[in-house]
Amino acid sequence: MPDFLVGDKLLLVAHGEVIAGVDLGQLKTDDVFVKGDAVHIRLPAPQVLTTRIDNGRSRIYSRTTGLLVSADLNLESQVRLAAEQQITQAALSDGILGKARQNARTSVTALLYGLGFHTVDVQ
Repeated sequence: MPDFLVGDKLLLVAHGEVIAGVDLGQLKTDDVFVKGDAVHIRLPAPQVLTTRIDNGRSRIYSRTTGLLVSADLNLESQVRLAAEQQITQAALSDGILGKARQNARTSVTALLYGLGFHTVDVQ
């Protein structure tokens, strides 16, 4: 049957943010090697920590429901979930995990130098 009779469509333009980082709580004892004033640390893999849709900037631009069906009450939630997944995938494609790894390496390196280590290797 044609959509104008039985379809239910929603057009959402979503804005959001993805935060990625390194969870230092996942460090294991064999990831850290200290010898005198030198330290070597192997960081855990970066990961997406959170993705959120900015509801203040996201908008439903249109919704059409067929003449012979009632509106699906879960459709907007399903579309928002799909948008969140697409925002995450776009961030991954844009290299967010590499950026998170580099930011973590920079921050941990600065911290370790600040703690008095003279040789710091963060991987």
